[in-house]
Amino acid sequence: MTHVPSGPLDRLAAALGAEGNRRGPPPVERWNPAYCGEIPMRIAADGTWHYNGSPIGRPALVRLFASILRRDPDGRIVLVTPAERVGIEVEDAPFLAVEMAVEGEGDGRALAFRTNMDDVVPVDEDHPLRFERDAAGGFKPYLHVRHGLWALVTRSLVYDLVDLCEERMVAGTRWFGLAAGGRFHRILPAADLS
Repeated sequence: MTHVPSGPLDRLAAALGAEGNRRGPPPVERWNPAYCGEIPMRIAADGTWHYNGSPIGRPALVRLFASILRRDPDGRIVLVTPAERVGIEVEDAPFLAVEMAVEGEGDGRALAFRTNMDDVVPVDEDHPLRFERDAAGGFKPYLHVRHGLWALVTRSLVYDLVDLCEERMVAGTRWFGLAAGGRFHRILPAADLS
C-alpha cells in the first residue's frame, strides 16, 4: 500500500522527495507556488523546532525543513517547495551561529560561523553581520545566512566577538565595532559604551 501524504509535514517532505536527493541547497529563490496559509510550526528562540506544540525530534527532518526556508518580500518566513508555500512562526532568528573561526587581524580578518544546521557561513559582502540592541541595553549580533534569513550569534560567541572589537571613526562618529570580511561592522557609537 502506498503512503498518501496527509498532513502538512508529510506533504512538504513528499514534495521534496526528488529535490532532497540533489547536491547543494534547493533553489527556493526560484520556486513561487501559491501561498497555502500557516502551519503550526515554530522555531523557538533557542533554535528548537516545534510542530503542533511538540519539539521535532528528528534532526534530519529539521535540517530538511531548514533547507527550504526563505523570507518572502512581505517579511513572512516560509517553507517553500515547487508545489507549496506555507508560513511558520519564528520567535527570533531561524538559525543560531554556534561556532566561530577567525583568521588574521584588522581589515584582513576572515571570520566564519557554523550554524546549528551545519551551514558554514563566511562574513563577507553577501553575509554581513548586524547588531540589534536588546532589552537590557546590550546588543545581539546576527549573521545573514541566505534568502533573507539570519542566524543569532549565541551568547558564548558574543564574548569572543567582543574580544575582536575596536573603536574607529566612521563619518565623523566614533564607533565600537568589528573588522571582518573586508569591512567594519558597526555595533554601537563608542559614546554609548558603559
